Amino acid sequence: MYIVFLGAPGAGKGTQAALVARTLKLAHLATGDLFREVQQKDTELARLVKTYMEDGKLVPDEITIRMVSERISGPECQSGVILDGFPRNVRQAEALDKALAELGKAVDKAVYIKVSDRDLLARLGGRWICRKCQAPYHAITAPPKSPGKCDRCGGELFQRADDTPETVKRRLDVYFTETAPLIDYYERSGKLIEVNGEGSIESVERRIMGALSRTVTRPV
Repeated sequence: MYIVFLGAPGAGKGTQAALVARTLKLAHLATGDLFREVQQKDTELARLVKTYMEDGKLVPDEITIRMVSERISGPECQSGVILDGFPRNVRQAEALDKALAELGKAVDKAVYIKVSDRDLLARLGGRWICRKCQAPYHAITAPPKSPGKCDRCGGELFQRADDTPETVKRRLDVYFTETAPLIDYYERSGKLIEVNGEGSIESVERRIMGALSRTVTRPV
């Protein structure tokens, strides 16, 4: 079984992908982890990836596709994979379909974890960090006992530039611009499963497993 997880930053797709992979006993392939693993190796591909990442540049699609293709052809992925963070656009989705077809496989379902803009902004824009000890807080889910002050060391809390509401809004705008065609891509093929991503981690996982059990032939 090959399942793609889609969702905006803050939607919880990484958490849910890991949980579902564990439940279904499938490999969990997160591209962020894959990039970190590749950097520890001394291969032509690893050196190529390092040059982009060390320069602070986005790794081109063709290199990301090559990394993922190599991994899914490995023995640990023969029973299936939960893909988390890939594909990010239609070009990558088409390349994934081609790579799987060469293995006699195909994407079974694409799980889109949908969360409202308001909730995403609240999740991503509420993070605060202690200047002294770097302890993390969240205005909604993990607030400090005293506003603006760290519970551990009393240090001042601040918000990083990429966590401000304005920056978060721009990140989400970019995500939806690039990902909307990808959602349509899987919907046209009849593989898209849209799941409400709001609520507890446990409740979202139950929705995903319930939706998968109703739409795939293999028992889940």
